[in-house]
Amino acid sequence: MWKRHPSEDFTVDNIRYFSRHKGEVNCCAFSPDCQLLLTCCDAGKLYLWKTSTAKLLATVSGHTGPVKCCVFSSDGGLFASASHDCSVRIWCSSSIKCIHTLTAHRRSVETVSFSPDGQWLLSGGWDNRALIWSIQSGALLEELKGHNAAVQSSVFSSDSQSVATGSWDRAVRVWKLRDRQTEAVVLLGHLGNVACLCFSVTGMLASGSWDGTVRVWLPERHACLFVLGGCERVWVRSLAFSTDGRVLASTAEGDMVRIWDVSTGECLKKLQGHKDSAYGCVFTPNGELLTSGSEQLNEEENN
Repeated sequence: MWKRHPSEDFTVDNIRYFSRHKGEVNCCAFSPDCQLLLTCCDAGKLYLWKTSTAKLLATVSGHTGPVKCCVFSSDGGLFASASHDCSVRIWCSSSIKCIHTLTAHRRSVETVSFSPDGQWLLSGGWDNRALIWSIQSGALLEELKGHNAAVQSSVFSSDSQSVATGSWDRAVRVWKLRDRQTEAVVLLGHLGNVACLCFSVTGMLASGSWDGTVRVWLPERHACLFVLGGCERVWVRSLAFSTDGRVLASTAEGDMVRIWDVSTGECLKKLQGHKDSAYGCVFTPNGELLTSGSEQLNEEENN
């Protein structure tokens, strides 16, 4: 029986701008209930928005440099931010108070990720280090060693058993967290820095690179299923799997968001709405919406 493909429902319509940023928007994240949107930018601040109205609820200050990455915990009770000021901060979502400032990195922190089970946080940065922290105590638990250049991207698997890191050494490493006797899986093939990573609920791993390509992997088999794109010399900035794992969104230098079928490797749609380069992209947890951030500094207000 023929089934409608989910990508057919993606359209650029009724665009809502979240437009208080004073610098490039580096990352955006939805709360698990989709009520809140968290964004961060080069101006050194985070912004908390009401998703349905684009109303700014809070401006979050504390970092002294550009904020490179932000993410909610799986229950929405916390969010974390990584900054060029060499720190990671963990915040309480309800009070907007910083509860931990993590300072072991020696250079800019480029990526931060919560484990879905709420136990761990991973950070990575220009000091070539990938660090595992306790969310509850803020204590540094472990360093994942192996990269010999900046760690720019990270993501936990949906079962919290594995974490992947992407580096300027062009490698993706996948670590088994509960079996430390097992060597990290090293996935090679990219010809540029690995800028973004995303796990699907089915266990596929997507990696995006400055070489202009997205690679879709089966880490357990050390296998690359597809190489997506590469015809245009653009930097892939962000990736997001849909909640059912059937499609993958990617953003790159340029103004389009591309939607890929991960069963065939086909580009299904190109969504054009930004007036400048699209950077971050993320699906809402309910799978109904896709949002993306850009370099554009939009001055219009939303009601």
